[in-house]
Amino acid sequence: MRTIGLIGGLSWESTVIYYQIINQRVRERLGGSHSANSLIWSVDYTTVEDLIFADRWDEVSTLLTGAGRNLEEFGADLLLICSNTFSRVSDDVERAVDVPVLHIADAVGAEIRARGMRKVGLLGTRFTMEQPFYRDRLAAHGFDVLVPPREQRELVHHVIFDELVRGVLRESSRDAYARIIDDLAADGAEGVILGCTEIELLISEKDSAIPVLPSARLHAEAAAGFALAG
Repeated sequence: MRTIGLIGGLSWESTVIYYQIINQRVRERLGGSHSANSLIWSVDYTTVEDLIFADRWDEVSTLLTGAGRNLEEFGADLLLICSNTFSRVSDDVERAVDVPVLHIADAVGAEIRARGMRKVGLLGTRFTMEQPFYRDRLAAHGFDVLVPPREQRELVHHVIFDELVRGVLRESSRDAYARIIDDLAADGAEGVILGCTEIELLISEKDSAIPVLPSARLHAEAAAGFALAG
């Protein structure tokens, strides 16, 4: 079994999802009390959050690249940046190491292709919804990506940073997200990408009029598959 290296803490609330899903999939495949060979490098989230709001992405790149090198040195055979937003520096990390870096958008894109969807909605941070680094990577898989209008994007963004990364789950926010998903469905979305890993703490299939595509879960499952193929 290959060893998975997780660049986590982005935030730790969702890094827990990765660790749980990866180990569940390994146990399901191998049976008994098997679990994954894995390493986690968890950063202080406040540090990186301050950097992205100051548009200091070069420093984010330096920090996460260092984390990737450390994980490789400790024996990781595959790296994951456990975040959609911070996948903006995925190419930098990949250039700095000699092991594969599994991009979260590719894991999501593969699932959308497998389901035959042609148009999907995207919820995430303002960075993920508005900047091209994530949407373009998704679009390369051959489908259209819809984002909510500006006012709704702001609501989604603020719920993530003011509530979800702090472990706060509010019914009012769940209802607001559900209404935004309804609007995306009305615009033709066949599914909705939960394009911030923390959104999976708040939204599930039962809250959505259309299928949800949970990015952290899909990313973790792809990593488990890679590890077990070794």
